[in-house]
Amino acid sequence: MENNNLDGRIRKNINIGDVVELVQKHHQQTGELTEGIVKRILTKAPKHPHGIKVMTDIGEVGRVKYVIIE
Repeated sequence: MENNNLDGRIRKNINIGDVVELVQKHHQQTGELTEGIVKRILTKAPKHPHGIKVMTDIGEVGRVKYVIIE
C-alpha cells in the first residue's frame, strides 16, 4: 500500500466515484485485487475489519482494501 492511499476498512474514506482496489468474494483465498469505481456503498457500519463492501460502476461487489488517491 502506498502512503497516499486511504484505508478501505473505514467507511468515511470511501465516496461514490472514488477509484478503489477491492477483493471480490471469489478472490478472497488469493487476495487478488480488482480496480473499480464506487457506485454504491453497501456496508452501513463505520468500520469493517475486512474492508467496506461496495458495488462498482460495472456491477462488481467486493471489500475495499485501498482508496486510490491520485
